[in-house]
Amino acid sequence: MKSSRDSAGRFHWRWLISREGRPFAAFAGLAVVLFLALRFASELAEGEGLAFDKALLLALRQPDDLAQPIGPAWLQTVMVDITALGSTTVLTLMVVLAVSYLLAIRQRLVALVIIASVTGGALLNFLLKAGFARPRPDLVAHLVKETSMSFPSGHSANSAVIYLTLAILLAGTQTQLRVRWLIIICALLLTITIGATRVYLGVHWPSDVVAGWAIGASWALFCWSMSNGVRNRAG
Repeated sequence: MKSSRDSAGRFHWRWLISREGRPFAAFAGLAVVLFLALRFASELAEGEGLAFDKALLLALRQPDDLAQPIGPAWLQTVMVDITALGSTTVLTLMVVLAVSYLLAIRQRLVALVIIASVTGGALLNFLLKAGFARPRPDLVAHLVKETSMSFPSGHSANSAVIYLTLAILLAGTQTQLRVRWLIIICALLLTITIGATRVYLGVHWPSDVVAGWAIGASWALFCWSMSNGVRNRAG
């Protein structure tokens, strides 16, 4: 029994330092480090919110009109469209399509991994929002309507969970290393871009987004490594 556990543990570490695992481990680690740095900054800042959060939000707005973001008018439209890729509607549709396809080709374990990853990630995000109960920024005007708590960013966390999980699964079906890297990089860029739009639109503090990335990426990596451990034991 001990040998089986040791073998599974070694597998997890091997995957973590493999070519496919390193980008996700690095992204999760970097997000955690950034978040801890922001939390430290909050202890030094006076008043509500983080000094860094406030500075970045203000930097993305017109100095003479905080209701207007920087950049041309079309950029705001693009940001709203991109942020929708992290919405509950779009992400749910992605999951339903992916799970339906996997069940159709009888990949039940992989479908279960996606369901568990998404459900667990959403529950964790909900509990953290309820626990921290951090209000959304009131420093600038919100360019999209939001009603939930601010910390952590649900769009950032859920996008990381779903897009990174799907990327890991898809990359695992490819034999060419450059194709695997392309899939992984695209998923990371999409996740990062969605999070960035939340700050641009004024509905999240930057630390909310960084925390969402950390939670989502770490959770996706954890679920996938656990599923591989189960498959190893079954094999």
